[in-house]
Amino acid sequence: MSVADRRQREKLALRQEILAAARQLFAKEGYESVSMRRIAQKIDYSPTTIYLYFRDKHELIQELCEETFSLMTKKIEKAVSGVGDPVDRVKRGLRAYVEFGLQHPNHYRTTFLTPRHDLEGTHEMGSAGRGAFESLLGGVARCVQDGLFRETDVMAIGQALWSMVHGLTALQITHRDVFPWIERERLITLAIDAAVAGFLR
Repeated sequence: MSVADRRQREKLALRQEILAAARQLFAKEGYESVSMRRIAQKIDYSPTTIYLYFRDKHELIQELCEETFSLMTKKIEKAVSGVGDPVDRVKRGLRAYVEFGLQHPNHYRTTFLTPRHDLEGTHEMGSAGRGAFESLLGGVARCVQDGLFRETDVMAIGQALWSMVHGLTALQITHRDVFPWIERERLITLAIDAAVAGFLR
């Protein structure tokens, strides 16, 4: 390996270290409370080093969100791929969404549960985020085309179903230990089945 290749690998490794530290701090302490200096302290680097990789905190969290949406999209697309009953595919996509959030709670907290005043009045969801949502919409559209849903507004159905799985995921992440929940898998199945059944003919 050449010196240039080794340096490039080191740069990429440090970039990932910065992202991992920022994700953990944002999820634990809140976006507004964490400074670039605080992130630098966590990985024992100077703030100047952080600014060599990210212009500001906004750029940093945008990168984290893009990463989260990319991973989520892959999981959802895998869940809904292949043949099968369109309704079952929608349910698999919704379950994949919930499972992703529960498997990656810091990713989910940072992307969906972290208030950020610097984004007020803007559309936070970029192309990667739309990709994740459109993976769910595709299954909904198929159900509408096949006449399986009584509602025909694909976007309205998609947003309603997304709102449900987001609420379910957020509650399981933030209130898992402070409420006497039923067994998790049963809860997920009941919630998804009930939500989808509400649109069936």
